[in-house]
Amino acid sequence: MSNAICATEHARIVAENQALHGELKELRRQLAWFKRQLFGEKSERHQILGPAVQANLFDPAATPVPEQQEREKITYTRRKGKNRDNAANDTGLRFDDSVPRRVIEVPPPAGRESDEVVATRTTFRLAQRRAGYEILEYRHPVLKERSSGALTSVPAPRNVFEGSVFDVSFAAGVLVDKFCYHLPLYRQAQRLSQAGIQVARSSLTAVVARASPLLAPIAQAQLAHVLSGGVLAMDETPIKAGRKGPGKMHQGYFWPLYGEGDEICFTFSPSRGGAHIERTLAGRFHGVLLTDGYAAYERYAAGQPQIIHAQCWSHIMRRKFERALDSDPAAREALEQIAALYDREQSIRARGLHGEDKRQARQEQCAALVLDFWQWCDAQLQRMDLEPRHPLLKALGYVRERQSALAVFLEHPDVPIDTNHLERGLRPIPMGRRNWLFCWSEVGAEHVATIQTLLVTCRLQGMDPTTYLIDVLQRVGMHPAARVEELTPRCWKTRFADAPLRSDVEP
Repeated sequence: MSNAICATEHARIVAENQALHGELKELRRQLAWFKRQLFGEKSERHQILGPAVQANLFDPAATPVPEQQEREKITYTRRKGKNRDNAANDTGLRFDDSVPRRVIEVPPPAGRESDEVVATRTTFRLAQRRAGYEILEYRHPVLKERSSGALTSVPAPRNVFEGSVFDVSFAAGVLVDKFCYHLPLYRQAQRLSQAGIQVARSSLTAVVARASPLLAPIAQAQLAHVLSGGVLAMDETPIKAGRKGPGKMHQGYFWPLYGEGDEICFTFSPSRGGAHIERTLAGRFHGVLLTDGYAAYERYAAGQPQIIHAQCWSHIMRRKFERALDSDPAAREALEQIAALYDREQSIRARGLHGEDKRQARQEQCAALVLDFWQWCDAQLQRMDLEPRHPLLKALGYVRERQSALAVFLEHPDVPIDTNHLERGLRPIPMGRRNWLFCWSEVGAEHVATIQTLLVTCRLQGMDPTTYLIDVLQRVGMHPAARVEELTPRCWKTRFADAPLRSDVEP
């Protein structure tokens, strides 16, 4: 009886040891992957990675151990915030003598040139040049009619924001600094202060809040055009937006959509659920939907016969086979096969082929490589030495489930092989997230989506976003609503870029 108990206990210990050994191997794989993410190469072109850089940082022998020091507990009382009554707002503008100033004489209206000028009123506006700030001093006369003696004041030129002290050039500069160069508003306020101009941060926030509704119809018109195309790339990226509780922010998501005409649109949703995909695409898009491996896209496309679902080759390299590099040499062989496919695709792109010519070239040069890759994956799946948790087995299973979606690009010449163009387009969101960190409210996130839609598209179209914003913010109030699509960056480039509306601060 004792021998049987010992045998049972021995079997239990052996099984437990094997389980711990497998868990240790998995943790080592994860550690190696994290090392490559921090210190290794990150190119997605071939993704054949060399040894990690600075791996000795994880060597305990090479890491100095800090001496334990006594900690002193310090208590303090927080000081009351500074008085900001001297900061500028929409009721006035405060600046010192070091700020450059330009005087602009406002002429009398037509037909009243003969009236007597009895006084001059002054209106100040804060403008922004490309390399600094300048005060626009409008001197508009007060006229006295010779016949009746009635006094009339000539108004200052119309401003984009009624009653605001900020010129359109300054509003455009605030938006470009925040959303193109990721400069938070409080840093912009600090820069203004160093230039001798006191502007309240709340006033800068108001500039963003007032500009976004003016630009929202243009962003919606661009979204409608993107959804009318035959190929659409879609992804999602997280953003903290809205308060969840004391000291906590809610996790929201921006969903970028990249169209065929090098246009990108950002939409916001408070969740990552598939309901946003249906809300955005249902009844509006018919064609090929190119995505990563997120299951919500596949579920939506499966119920839409008018949509063909394609998936990204870069994701199976970066997120699957790359993770198996330290576990099995066969993972490198997979990456080399995919790299050869990318080389063929690059040669086709370099020839500038389109339509049927591109489809035929892909069939001749890429289809055989894809078929060989499927056969290689099937052969690897027959191996008996791959345990269920092995990273290579996970990568092979990931690919096998998506063979039809990964092969869509062979039959549709307008479909890219990956979503890298979309990944590059959405990069301003994570870059901004590192600087301004979060959106205080979901409404603020909607503002970010609207403005980034236009500014990122300007970059994709090779346009200067400042020139575009200065023109469009002035034009949107007088442009026919039925032709709002003409103000999208793609159309504006051909219709208005040669003679844009400018600010008075520019010569």
